[in-house]
Amino acid sequence: MDFVGKTVIVTGAGKGIGRATVELLISKGASVAALTRSAANVEELNELGCTARQVDLSDAEATREAARSALPADFLVNCAGTTELQPFLETTIEAFDHLYAVNTRAPMIVAQEYARSTIESGRKGAIVNVSSVAAFVGIPDHAAYCASKSGLDGLTRVMAKELAPHGIRTNGLHPTVTLTPMAIKAWSDPQKAAGMLGRIPVGRFADPVDIAEVILFLLSDEAAMVNGISMPVDGGYMIA
Repeated sequence: MDFVGKTVIVTGAGKGIGRATVELLISKGASVAALTRSAANVEELNELGCTARQVDLSDAEATREAARSALPADFLVNCAGTTELQPFLETTIEAFDHLYAVNTRAPMIVAQEYARSTIESGRKGAIVNVSSVAAFVGIPDHAAYCASKSGLDGLTRVMAKELAPHGIRTNGLHPTVTLTPMAIKAWSDPQKAAGMLGRIPVGRFADPVDIAEVILFLLSDEAAMVNGISMPVDGGYMIA
């Protein structure tokens, strides 16, 4: 997979899957426009050779402005995500709205700006929306997260149908628990983690680079006929 001469926007680029994706893209010759929430991550990403921008993706207007500033680009990876652990009966309006803003609305806004720019320039492209197996399975204490990722999946399917005639493929990627800072927070209870691990036939949680490799495949010409899928990268969790 060769990305020499290509520019890729990556949201959530500062940590976890986003950071691994940035590093892999750079190793394959890409230029990366990195969006991250943390000022410290901006400095680190710039040192890697990215053009990094700080943005709070829960702010719709700031998200749109940051997306526009990152254009033009050949590809887009919507990787940013957040979670809040609350049982369903204790899920707050504030947490629900925040997770939808970051996990569902922000990918829509960034993809709108990317797609408009790509169509106007007459170029082809590809989008990967990083969802979660939580879009398929009800996970205790993850009501808002599961709902927000299911919403992202619906958005991905519509994007795939409407943007493909313009030469832009859109696919969803669904990792199992991946050892990012957010996942470590969510799965730090050994008893809870053991239950999840027991359902993964390969016997481990994913590393960020496991997910990044598949993201690059979906962006690449090798996946030229792949459009509109919801692709689990889960070690067999969905069949267990």
